Amino acid sequence: MVEKRKIRVLVAKPGTDSHFRGAELIAQILRNAGMEVVYTGRYQTSEMIVSTAIAEDVDVVALSSLSWSQEAYYTEVAKMLKDKGSDILVVGGGIISEKVKPKLLKAGVTGLYGPGTPNEVIINHIKDRVEKERWNKEKSPKKAAPKKTATKKSSCKK
Repeated sequence: MVEKRKIRVLVAKPGTDSHFRGAELIAQILRNAGMEVVYTGRYQTSEMIVSTAIAEDVDVVALSSLSWSQEAYYTEVAKMLKDKGSDILVVGGGIISEKVKPKLLKAGVTGLYGPGTPNEVIINHIKDRVEKERWNKEKSPKKAAPKKTATKKSSCKK
């Protein structure tokens, strides 16, 4: 019997934001949804987050910040992961300015969640994106097998 692999999520608090309740709550929600969660705690640099994400072989980095620094940290983490050739997904939570959201999405932060976002919205987004983008479970059209070509016999006589 093959055991289904759990989605692995790194929950991190970038920068000097001391608000930790949202990150701890999302960690608990994702664990209760059957995901494996690594929580780094507060005061993480982008380098620390990316290094931990790669070392822990996570599928998703979930960032949480209430300090209005999302544009700097969320985009930096997404860019650093891409620069390292990683396909780890990045989602973010906090009170995020509507003006900043398009920039974050363009940078590769696939999900943006504020206070009051239903748990199922976050859980389903993560599950769907991981299955499609990390685990490639979406059915893709089968490629046709290359046609075999007959080898032509040489007309040269020895």
